Amino acid sequence: METDNLIQTVARLFKLLDERKIDYVLVGGIAMLQYIEGRNTEDIDLIMALSSVKRLPEIKIGEQDENFASGKFNDLQIDILLTHNPLFEKVRAGYSAQGHFAEQDIPCATVEGLLLLKLYALPSLYRQGNFTRVSLYENDIATLMHEYQPKIEPLLKELAHHLNESDLKSVREIVNEIKERIERFDKGK
Repeated sequence: METDNLIQTVARLFKLLDERKIDYVLVGGIAMLQYIEGRNTEDIDLIMALSSVKRLPEIKIGEQDENFASGKFNDLQIDILLTHNPLFEKVRAGYSAQGHFAEQDIPCATVEGLLLLKLYALPSLYRQGNFTRVSLYENDIATLMHEYQPKIEPLLKELAHHLNESDLKSVREIVNEIKERIERFDKGK
């Protein structure tokens, strides 16, 4: 999908969500654009209740499980994080703020919300052996940590409610490696 078409289609989707009074939060690559320049994406990621998804027949759902649904809005790929998942609901309710995209104000995940979602996903991505997505997520995490210097410990405490002990240990190790990378970068300036 060309960038201009992507922006127009996303703008139409946001307008539709607003008209139907759908409660959602923008997450993923397009949400990252609120905080980091140059982040590329070809899809849109939203946190939304399943009941809201059902009120949007314009989104053709292809796959769905307990926590995720994916579908198409015209040619736009949409990945939906369902609020049935307690962490997704927590991000929707407590880690969102108004952002601006395509000349519209939209609910968007905060830096901390994006970090929670990306850190939560990493152990699963490692198990899947998805090196490309692991690299992308770790780079997003490192960039957000470097640029915004959020308090990480409260986020790790929140993740302790949503990850098993082994996955939480892995996430802590990844965060520490990223902190070391940031320190090396800052020393090199």
